[in-house]
Amino acid sequence: MRAWHRSLSLSRRDIPRIAQHFSVGLGAWLGEVPKGLLNKCKRADKAPFKRRYATQKPTHGYRGLKPTATVISSLRDEAANLRRTLPVLQLLRSTILAIVLMYCLFMSARAIASEDQILVYIGTYTGERSQGIYVSRFEPATGKLTPPELAAKTTNPSFLAVRPKGDFLYAVGELIEDDKPKAGAVVAYRIDRKTGKLTLLNRRSSGGKGPCHVAVDQTGQCLLVANYGSGTLAALPIQPDGKLGIPSALIQDQGSSVNPERQEGPHAHFTTVSPDNRFALCCDLGLDKVLVYHLDPAKAMLSPNDPPSVSITPGSGPRHIAFHPDGRFVCLINELSSTLTLLSYDPQKGVLKELQTLSTLPNDPKVPKSASEIHFHPNGRFVYASNRGHDSIAIFGFDAEKGKLTFIEHQESRGKIPRYFGIDPTGQWMLIENQDSNDIVVFRIDPKTGRLKCTEQQISVGQPVCAVFVR
Repeated sequence: MRAWHRSLSLSRRDIPRIAQHFSVGLGAWLGEVPKGLLNKCKRADKAPFKRRYATQKPTHGYRGLKPTATVISSLRDEAANLRRTLPVLQLLRSTILAIVLMYCLFMSARAIASEDQILVYIGTYTGERSQGIYVSRFEPATGKLTPPELAAKTTNPSFLAVRPKGDFLYAVGELIEDDKPKAGAVVAYRIDRKTGKLTLLNRRSSGGKGPCHVAVDQTGQCLLVANYGSGTLAALPIQPDGKLGIPSALIQDQGSSVNPERQEGPHAHFTTVSPDNRFALCCDLGLDKVLVYHLDPAKAMLSPNDPPSVSITPGSGPRHIAFHPDGRFVCLINELSSTLTLLSYDPQKGVLKELQTLSTLPNDPKVPKSASEIHFHPNGRFVYASNRGHDSIAIFGFDAEKGKLTFIEHQESRGKIPRYFGIDPTGQWMLIENQDSNDIVVFRIDPKTGRLKCTEQQISVGQPVCAVFVR
């Protein structure tokens, strides 16, 4: 190898030139040829190597060997061929790079769109048009809601709750027999964020009859269940793998109120936790009370607060409540009287005090009274309440400094019996679940005025009664 260049009767000065031509060939295949090197090769073609080596007598014992001129000429031809093919190779390279770039942009757009989509799980009453829990994908940028797909087959998952991390979902199993509430169950599922499908983990007793509402505490360790039929409130531990333990706390409400048909006994209708996770609140429609309990999420235990409750105007029928974003106010929707009650909340003592009560309906005695759901807007400036029968959303303005509600307007729900509605995490959209018309309608929210505008987007699903968002 040491005498290779000598065997061709080449001087050491010729080796770099030959290497340059090989570099041009290699660079052409790689798609990159240094401009300076290409110019050198062009000059070499115009001024060929001198053939002095063709007549020079070789040394080191190789007499008569004259390959120099042939090798140089061959290399010059190769360089010329590469120069002619170089534009084609560069065009091919540019085309490949463009295709790769377009593919990367396409995949990035898909990934961004997927990240921007929010999963919406829909609870239903099962029957001919529904088989359980459904899932749709929601795009906050456009308000688009995709057609629902069955996420899990189960019986009457009328209310859903998601653990704060978004990894597990819990549903009540509201069982009815002969038009009467039957012993119910709560079901735990694992969420597949890619497909939206739910994997069954386990089932547990709800601790009573006719479970109608569930809530998860902010640490994700405790599940609260309100049982309407038996008037009981249960707390179940959530294990690290998402499965539910047996109820560790079970409280039986006692008493009745003035409506003999709907308030003959206790009917726990709703439960939630305070923003600081220290208290659990429960609306009892049959008692006209909101009950307050100390919460120990690590042990899933409940104990009565002092005072243990706040009483509402007899015959009101407390149904659901919503906390203001600052945690100092609570709004209560009363089903039987179709009224909205504003209460102050002391986060240190867990004490509620009534401040104001307004009707959610127009002043017309012929309009049926059956209020159902309530939510604060994320900006804290507006309150929304749904009216079944009147099939509307009542919109109220809220002044946190004065602690006062002001009616704004009614918005038609574009369907029958708006049992539930949800506001997406961005605060731009409202999804109204119309139970009897079997649809979900999307409305845009004006964050300045609180008013709603129908987007004309809707999906069909059998008897939707709940919707929860999962990012």
